[in-house]
Amino acid sequence: MSQLLAPEHRVEVGLGDRAYTVRIGAGVRARLRDIVRESGARRAVVVSARPAGMLPELDVDTLWLEAQDGETNKTLATVAELCSRFAEFGLHHGDVVISCGGGTTTDAVGLAAALYHRGMPVIHLPTTLLAQVDASIGGKTGVNLPEGKNLVGAYWQPRAVLCDTDFLGTLPEREWTNGYGELARCHFIGAEGLHDLPLADRIAASVRLKASIVALDERDQGVRHLLNYGHTLGHALERATGYRLRHGEAVAIGTVFAGRLAGALGRIDAARVEEHRSVVARYGLPVGLPPGVGHGELVRYMRRDKKADGALAFVLDGPAGAALVRDVPEEAVLRTLAGMPVEDRPYD
Repeated sequence: MSQLLAPEHRVEVGLGDRAYTVRIGAGVRARLRDIVRESGARRAVVVSARPAGMLPELDVDTLWLEAQDGETNKTLATVAELCSRFAEFGLHHGDVVISCGGGTTTDAVGLAAALYHRGMPVIHLPTTLLAQVDASIGGKTGVNLPEGKNLVGAYWQPRAVLCDTDFLGTLPEREWTNGYGELARCHFIGAEGLHDLPLADRIAASVRLKASIVALDERDQGVRHLLNYGHTLGHALERATGYRLRHGEAVAIGTVFAGRLAGALGRIDAARVEEHRSVVARYGLPVGLPPGVGHGELVRYMRRDKKADGALAFVLDGPAGAALVRDVPEEAVLRTLAGMPVEDRPYD
């Protein structure tokens, strides 16, 4: 583990009495002990998809629970099991829950913390690039249903987030690509030019962008929709492929699609449409649909998107920047899907 005093980025998520700090850098997990001590907790539950030895020992009575990253584990059954274990351990309001893992773990553990005793303090230690640049920030928690992704959830802000870049050293190549999908879409919502920055700077820039938007719109009533750039088709692709497609990969394809759809609707010119493809491709991300996915099936899933209200709604680029566009004609969506390239990659 890196030295505690190593340089770190600090990003404040300004939400009044729910404000918190995101720390980004090598070795920042070492701050966990002090954060727990300062919270006044007498007990802590650590739900971790990583070995226990990767986190510092805490100075309070601690229950360690194993987690499994992955969309198939992001269910109400997982949340119910976690809450039962919290109760068996005797966790109470003044105690703390800690998540350590990828975005699916922070999502599920965050929801369990939001529901148990109607709200427990939670600290996130995201261990994947995708979780560090996006999933662990902003207080959205949720799990999946067979009918769609993230259909059950709550807004529950963490007390702190520790993005330790040392965790990323063991990631397989595909998990790096997964995280790049969220970084690529940042280019079109206010954070251009991230590709050439040092890693910690890239993470900090993404977190800073998200924090600024969440501070303005915590509960998705307006500007926070921008964070869903590329996600409408992305979530549909995840569901249609049985989650063989990772979230960041699906968002990357969704970003290319959003550019093409914006072009088809006359919102942007051909050069900007191409910019969507080139930004995504530069990260080594897929730019075409996976084979064998029905366009009608994708449209059905997109109609279940939380912001769609049964219609088709997308965050799309335009003359004044990205904005939520409602009631997009189905024929325009199907025509744009038909024009997308098909890209066969080893997603399994």
